Amino acid sequence: QVQLVESGGGLVQPGGSLRLSCAASGFTLDYYVIGWFRQAPGKEREGVSSISGSDGSTYYADSVKGRFTISRDNAKNTIDLQMNSLKPEDTAIYYCATGIPSYSDPRQPSTFISWGQGTQVTVSS
Repeated sequence: QVQLVESGGGLVQPGGSLRLSCAASGFTLDYYVIGWFRQAPGKEREGVSSISGSDGSTYYADSVKGRFTISRDNAKNTIDLQMNSLKPEDTAIYYCATGIPSYSDPRQPSTFISWGQGTQVTVSS
């Protein structure tokens, strides 16, 4: 059974950092794309970043390039999202999800197949 559990969210001041972690079970990362998404109140869910389990290729939304870094540990079956220089507009619930290589597009969240429950990130002074 595929399961994804996010952790690491919290309250942070603007300019601060957080590290989110997505623990995967029931499958191995090597064969999937893993994406991080976020959804703010009243807004659509958007793709933040993704990483291929096979070749490590990555995607970042323009809004987070240079601030966020996605990484994977296939041995631990975890995918982390390091978030630096956080802004109030980064406030959202963050989700990780599994996707299918050559099909799933992080710009289209509906193409991802299994989702975690989410973790809240609040950036505020």
